[in-house]
Amino acid sequence: MSTQNPKVSRRTLFAGAGTVGAVAAATSFLPQVKDLAPQALQKAKPERGGGYELSEHVKRYYKTTLV
Repeated sequence: MSTQNPKVSRRTLFAGAGTVGAVAAATSFLPQVKDLAPQALQKAKPERGGGYELSEHVKRYYKTTLV
């Protein structure tokens, strides 16, 4: 059975730090991924009142109030 040495050498420490730095630098040069999800089209607001709309959120609330 082999035992692992918990002591990390200086060379291993600097190699790991260099790898992390290289990965961080490489990811900063990659193009940013834009959100491709379609934006919900907003309905025009009514001119006079009538702003209430029965949405899924409201329906879910009504279901919780049933006895």
